[in-house]
Amino acid sequence: MIIELLLPPLLAGLAIALVCGPMGAFVVWRRMAFFGDTLAHGSLLGAAFGLAVGMALYPAVILCCVMLALILTALQRQQFIANDTLLGIVAHTTLALGIVALSLLPQVKVDLFGFLFGDLLAVGLAEAGLLWLGASLILLVLVLNWRQLLSITVNEELAKVEGVPTHLTRTLLMVLLALLIASALRTVGVLLITSLLVIPPAAARRFSPTPEHMAILASIIGMVAVVGGLAMSWFLDTPVGPSIVLAAAGAFLTSLILPARA
Repeated sequence: MIIELLLPPLLAGLAIALVCGPMGAFVVWRRMAFFGDTLAHGSLLGAAFGLAVGMALYPAVILCCVMLALILTALQRQQFIANDTLLGIVAHTTLALGIVALSLLPQVKVDLFGFLFGDLLAVGLAEAGLLWLGASLILLVLVLNWRQLLSITVNEELAKVEGVPTHLTRTLLMVLLALLIASALRTVGVLLITSLLVIPPAAARRFSPTPEHMAILASIIGMVAVVGGLAMSWFLDTPVGPSIVLAAAGAFLTSLILPARA
């Protein structure tokens, strides 16, 4: 009984943690945590849009996140407003719009707490399978474009000189991040999703001699956090999403105590 109940959320959480490792490494290297927050907040607006027009929830959220990622990529090229200010404006505006829009849909009952903080225990085997499929596709695209993504992260000007299509590669990274965030909402929710992209790579950074090593170690730490968070939720009756984040934070604090690589 316990296995049947916990297996689907465990599989779903592990799929998200697996792909959050390498994606989160780029988020940490490029200091894109606020960009991820903005996409996550915008996903709530996508959910409201989907419910309003009768569209399936996940396609609506994915569509909104991808469109927002493309818009933000274009807006970040302007020089009138600092990027962090721009992201702050868009993040909180879209979050507020999403909450207000959901409140204007009285005919639709929405678990707002589940959207904001995740609802991993409600995931079924079919949804877990779809998450693994999506995670595998994102990982495949990452592997095929790893060198180009790494080049624009290390030195974008040098990458351009070497013939790397920097704008296209940057846009690809933003779209992949949008797809991941839209897919991962059930794990820790809108308000905490960026934690899975930031905390495990931050914990892995001190022990990683190469970028590839950091990406792999971040995935492992994230997967351990998912297992630990589910166990905490089961035994202490705590919310799953925040419990996973606390487990990841515990791993990060542990990494500060342990000696770093020589």
